[in-house]
Amino acid sequence: MNILLLNSGQINGTSATITGRQLEHLQTVQNLGCGDSVRVGEINGSMGTAIISEIDQRRAVLDLTLDTPPPPPLPLTLIMAMPRPKMLRRILQTVAAMGVKTIYLINSVRVEKSFWQTPFLSAEALQAEFLLGLEQAKDTRLPEIQLRKLFKPFVEDELSDLIGESKAIVAHPTGPAPCPINIGQPTTLLVGPEGGFIPYEIGKLEEVGVEPVSIGPRILRVETAVPALISRLFPA
Repeated sequence: MNILLLNSGQINGTSATITGRQLEHLQTVQNLGCGDSVRVGEINGSMGTAIISEIDQRRAVLDLTLDTPPPPPLPLTLIMAMPRPKMLRRILQTVAAMGVKTIYLINSVRVEKSFWQTPFLSAEALQAEFLLGLEQAKDTRLPEIQLRKLFKPFVEDELSDLIGESKAIVAHPTGPAPCPINIGQPTTLLVGPEGGFIPYEIGKLEEVGVEPVSIGPRILRVETAVPALISRLFPA
């Protein structure tokens, strides 16, 4: 991890107590001891540094200085057809690390019903994946995620309001236009399941102003396509 993320229950004024995975990381990966400094952040709060004042096999006590805001989020709403559960975990870590803060998981004809039964969709499991991404990227702000299990009502009743004034695009293997580069404006990006949205679904998206775009002739896995699209739209 590149930053130690603390929840409110660990913080008491200007000090914090850590145990478990975080303590093990300090001791076995970073080889830190009393007097050493470590990067820290409060979940959904500020970042900074901490000095280790006490450490043993049970716990570490940190003296905190939280005085730096987290990096700005991307002006992007990501809407994905529900991917395979194991792929979902990797994607959530990646998009959290890239600065995506608003995510919708939606249904599609090509999404297997069993995908929605995965325990990876529990609030605790989702937060665990997001935290791994934030630790990688030195960020503190957790993304917000919404689940929508019915495609047509979501598109007809919600999507237009979600898009608002943003640029709305859907990645599609046969999209007639190339995906924009360095778009420079708020964007709503839709990504379909493996094989893409079916023609009916693309038609419904176009009805509310979503433009199909392509990133080339190669068919990519969703976990590859999502970071490729984000990097194209918002180069680092």
